[in-house]
Amino acid sequence: MKLAVINFSGNVGKTTVARHLLAPRIPGCQVVSVESINADDGQPVTIRGRQFAQLQEFLQSVDDVVIDIGASNVEDLLKLMRRYRGSQEDFDAFVVPTVPARKQQQDTAATLAELARIGVPAARLRLVFNQVDDDSPIEQAFETLLAYCTASGVVQPRTAACMTFNEVYARVRGTGQSLLELAADATDYKAEIARADSASDKLALAQKLATRRLACGVVPELDACFAALDLQSCLAREPGDAALPAA
Repeated sequence: MKLAVINFSGNVGKTTVARHLLAPRIPGCQVVSVESINADDGQPVTIRGRQFAQLQEFLQSVDDVVIDIGASNVEDLLKLMRRYRGSQEDFDAFVVPTVPARKQQQDTAATLAELARIGVPAARLRLVFNQVDDDSPIEQAFETLLAYCTASGVVQPRTAACMTFNEVYARVRGTGQSLLELAADATDYKAEIARADSASDKLALAQKLATRRLACGVVPELDACFAALDLQSCLAREPGDAALPAA
C-alpha cells in the first residue's frame, strides 16, 4: 500500500499520523519524507521541480510506503502532479490530517479541493480528525470542514477516524520509537527505580514509565482510528478512478 500524508497547512500532525498511526499497522511499511528521498550520491534532496520524477521512480520500486509530505512542498508537489498526468494513481490513498483550528480546517478544505482537481476520487481520500477534545464533539469542533465536505462531496468524512490530544506524541518526537514498541516494553520500571542510585536516574526511569503508560493508553485509540479509515477498500479501484483530471 502506498499512502501520501498531505495538507497545505502545517501543525496538523502529518508526521505523527505517518509514523504512529499508519506505518506501524502496515507490515513492512517504511515512512519517507519528501526531503529524505536519496539521490544517487546518497545525499538527501527536496522534491521540487524536475526532481518530482525521482519520487515517481521511487514509488515504482516499493510495495508499502507512507510518504510524509512537508507543508512547504505540498503546493509544488500538487502542481507537478497535474503536469505528470495520471501520477496521482501512484498512491492508493491520500490521508489528510486536520485539527480544530479554523485556519487549518480551511487549509484542509483547500487541500481536498486540489486533490479532487488533479483527479483523486473521493473513494481514495481519507480525513483524520486530530487533536480531538473529549469534551467537544467532532461535529462541533470541525463544523467548518464538515460543512464543506457536505457541500462539495469531495470526501466522505469518517468521524470515527480520530485522534485525541495526547502529550505522548511530544515525548517520543525525535526518538525513532513507535508507540507500539513503547507499549510492548516489558521493563519493570518500578524495580529499576527502586535500584537506581541517584535522583536523576530515578526521574529518568519514572519518565520512561509515564511514557509507556501513555503509549498503552493511546494505542487502542490508534487501532480504532486505523480501522475506521478502512484503507484496504482503497485498493479496490472504482471504474472511474483512472480517469485523468480535467484540464
